[in-house]
Amino acid sequence: MPDDITPSMTGTSSEDLTRRLTQARYPRSNSYDARWVIENQMGPNALWLLEWLAPALGLDTLRPCARVLDLGCGRAMTSVFLAREYDVQVTAADLWVKPDENAKRIAEAGFADRVLPVHTEAHDLPFAEGSFDAIVSIDAYQYFGTNDLYLPTLTRLLKPGGRIGIVVPALREEIEGTEPPEHLKPFWDPGFWAFHSAAWWRRQWTRTGAVEVETAEWQPDGWKDWLLWSEVCAEESPYAWMADMARDSVDLVRADEGRTLGFVRLVGRRK
Repeated sequence: MPDDITPSMTGTSSEDLTRRLTQARYPRSNSYDARWVIENQMGPNALWLLEWLAPALGLDTLRPCARVLDLGCGRAMTSVFLAREYDVQVTAADLWVKPDENAKRIAEAGFADRVLPVHTEAHDLPFAEGSFDAIVSIDAYQYFGTNDLYLPTLTRLLKPGGRIGIVVPALREEIEGTEPPEHLKPFWDPGFWAFHSAAWWRRQWTRTGAVEVETAEWQPDGWKDWLLWSEVCAEESPYAWMADMARDSVDLVRADEGRTLGFVRLVGRRK
């Protein structure tokens, strides 16, 4: 990504942005500076998605000093959120963002002692069996986790009884045939075929035998959050390429209005 391009500046203050993005159902996320979140975003608001996931994981999992793998952490916003909100120890693993870049961001946020950035690929994780109390993945698992053989390999990293929780872009219902819905054809990307329904994910995880699926559910009106976030980013992103991607998302989500696309959260407990 062209991070060396000089960012554009807007006249909107951080306070005004924060007010625009404040939502009652995301009280923890509301305390984060919206400009910081926008500048470090790599998709729909990851803090909102993580805050939606956390209650399904449970406070017995996200307990103080628990060891959490944040898989596909991007620019480590979700890792900082986990450390700050739940006082856990986080391994922030990503392939595309360099560890030194994330280390600087983590240190500036004040959590260098609780978040360790690691460069790794999701199919070659350098961790011992039973290393983690929990694995979290926000808007990333669909890129590497749809293979039937992947989950059993990943969950070996969990302690017995540990939980894996993910939020992924998803389909309300599985698409029959080989063509996307007519209203989405102008916007469809081949990568969207990695999006699946809650029922599809529940079946895939259950039949592996690796976990007991505790939660597999569609987010009510998640598309409205996606649209709001994309509209704000289209106006306020610091880079032109970011704004262009956000405008594409606005067009996509407006065309669909939740008929097909949204988000699903899944939580599984290692047997």
